[in-house]
Amino acid sequence: MTLHLDALISGLILIAAFYVVFFLGKWVNDLIHREYRLTHELFERDNPALAVAIVGYYGGLVLTIGGAMTGPSAGIWDDLIDLGIYGALGIVLLNVSWYVCDRLILIHFRLADELIRDQNVGSGAVSAGVSLGSGFILFGSIQGEGGGVLTALVFWALGQALLVAAGHVYEWITPYNVRGEIEKDNVAAGVSYGGALLAMGVVVGLAAQNDFVSWRESLVDYLVFSVLGLALLPLVRYLTDLVLVPSVKLEDEIAGQEKPNLGAAFIEAFAYISAAFIIHWCL
Repeated sequence: MTLHLDALISGLILIAAFYVVFFLGKWVNDLIHREYRLTHELFERDNPALAVAIVGYYGGLVLTIGGAMTGPSAGIWDDLIDLGIYGALGIVLLNVSWYVCDRLILIHFRLADELIRDQNVGSGAVSAGVSLGSGFILFGSIQGEGGGVLTALVFWALGQALLVAAGHVYEWITPYNVRGEIEKDNVAAGVSYGGALLAMGVVVGLAAQNDFVSWRESLVDYLVFSVLGLALLPLVRYLTDLVLVPSVKLEDEIAGQEKPNLGAAFIEAFAYISAAFIIHWCL
């Protein structure tokens, strides 16, 4: 009975600590983005684009903090120290990932302008996909035994580079101009692209979740599984499409007609995300 009570008390303390770190992550994001007031945008301007983007950030934040909490307990005080160190590190890196999206993925327009001035929900979906994908990358980079702050930084940086590269490959193989469609307020194109970026983050992030053994072994395994998973992602997504909508070309529904089909975009996003998990479970 005493052991159960101790575990319950430790769990309650960790839940409280989780929300402290989560609030810190929200405060840092609010502090960085002085170009808007969140409450004003969400509840006075009813801005759906920012709502989608910020929910993606909060989801990425949950995954990031979860990476610091996952694994065997070393005792409540050591767990709290790890949560403080890696939670703070993850908050910084997750916010850097937002600028990676702004500067290296959506490179032809400013994300803040699309979210605030134009209320472009497609851009919000892309931002959410990057934040959630980066959350998975941080989850995999932070959790596990044998590593430290340096390994988390290296695996996060490599994961971001792979995410950016895979995002540009996606644009290259997609038959329509992805960023052009998003800039034209094609929400369907943004949802589809955001789902693909999230799926890429899942593949890359979960490839990093194993315990750190050595730079040579762990880094090679990480890169091999990440690149292989990303290479398989379009194929597995295509197979998923065949099961879900065998007689329809989703890209035509998203960008090949006068009114983009948002439902088709959600199906394509789901196909990518489910494919990412299938690849992880099978590899």
